[in-house]
Amino acid sequence: MFFLLNKEGIYMEKFLKKSSWTDMIVSILFILFGIMLITRPEVIMSMISILLGVICIIMGALKGIDYFASGKTDNYLLAIAIVAIIAGIIIMFCADIILSVFRILIALWIIYSGIMNLQTTIVWKDYKSKLWFLTLFLSIVMILGGIYILVNNGAVLQIVGTIIVAYGIIDIMERIIFIKKIDTYLD
Repeated sequence: MFFLLNKEGIYMEKFLKKSSWTDMIVSILFILFGIMLITRPEVIMSMISILLGVICIIMGALKGIDYFASGKTDNYLLAIAIVAIIAGIIIMFCADIILSVFRILIALWIIYSGIMNLQTTIVWKDYKSKLWFLTLFLSIVMILGGIYILVNNGAVLQIVGTIIVAYGIIDIMERIIFIKKIDTYLD
């Protein structure tokens, strides 16, 4: 029985190590994708919008085929087909406009939050709290961050890219620690 437990432990260790290496490869791919989002956000956005647009158009075409194959009895299929095809075309050719509107809304919200936090800073200062300076600093950082996102077209994608790179690096570090400590976990 000890031999079987030991043998199962070896198989479990190999499985966990192999799984960790696979996860590390996925994390490296995430890091590369994140770096591309940071350095070339417009290229990535174009690729994603073309891919999503094509998928919508294909789905719309398939629903159109279903509509004609059903003997034109399911009108909702035709409506779905038309909407999907139009959405696909809009996504393919208007991705920059969609991203710009999204970016402006996020930037305005961040600036608004920073201004509201400045009001909180005044309250903290009036109460002679030691936190007022920290709140002032963070409010200014928020406002400047909002302005940066407002004036920089690729800022949102760059921030997402930075988060993806950070995630990938942290995941790789965790996997390396796990692989090194696997023997103690299985004992």
